[in-house]
Amino acid sequence: MRIYNFTDNDDVAIVARQGPFQVIEWKRDLSVDYGGAAGAYFASEMNVRRRQVVCTLDGKTGITVQAGAMQWTAGHIQATTGVKGVGDFIGKMARGAVTKESAVKPEYQGIGTLVLEPTYRHILLIDPAQMGGSMTVNDGLFYACASTVRQRAVMVSRPSAMVAGGEGLFNLALEGQGTVALESPVPSSELITVDLENDELKIDGNFAIAWTSGLQFTVERSGKTLIGSAASGEGLVNVYRGVGRVLLAPVSGPTFNINAGTGTV
Repeated sequence: MRIYNFTDNDDVAIVARQGPFQVIEWKRDLSVDYGGAAGAYFASEMNVRRRQVVCTLDGKTGITVQAGAMQWTAGHIQATTGVKGVGDFIGKMARGAVTKESAVKPEYQGIGTLVLEPTYRHILLIDPAQMGGSMTVNDGLFYACASTVRQRAVMVSRPSAMVAGGEGLFNLALEGQGTVALESPVPSSELITVDLENDELKIDGNFAIAWTSGLQFTVERSGKTLIGSAASGEGLVNVYRGVGRVLLAPVSGPTFNINAGTGTV
């Protein structure tokens, strides 16, 4: 099987490779109409471009993706639920309910090519080994992973403060060997890496992309007292303590909305 005018298209650049994944970037959006041309041009100039994850399946390791993320496949590839028995199904349903991720993520197996839906977000390819063997990711960032990567829900410390801070009580943890693809509001070149060695990191806002699961993650007042928190103007902050790594974005999310059908900003 051969695929033409895709990754070999002169309008496509392969911007990252790791494990079974390639990340391609469309340099220009040529599928827009007259009314969307100006917006598409300036979006491209500011590096706001369509990106896609291309997965190569070798018959040995499957690919788990976020529900609804598949765009097309070529080759002998089958989609399964990835559920291994009733107990596993109940566990996945419970994890999905608390992490706000899809409860059952399809797993694709076989030999061929799997292409995911385009996104205007940036794609990060990370191995949990880079984060100490297990990493926890922020809500809504998971996109795909090798099926060798295990998933579980982790609960934050001090859940009462978490509710007060408007955050979720659980996050998705990914562990084991394999590559994970995350959707990020910023490219990897803008990520700030903080390695903690029995240290403490406080973040005012939802800026952490991923962190070592072994870190203690809590939500606390920025000051020791209510008056001190009020005086600082920060209120509640996310706190990470212990030994591990935190990947920190300079912004909490995209500052623009894009209609993928027209390319307008």
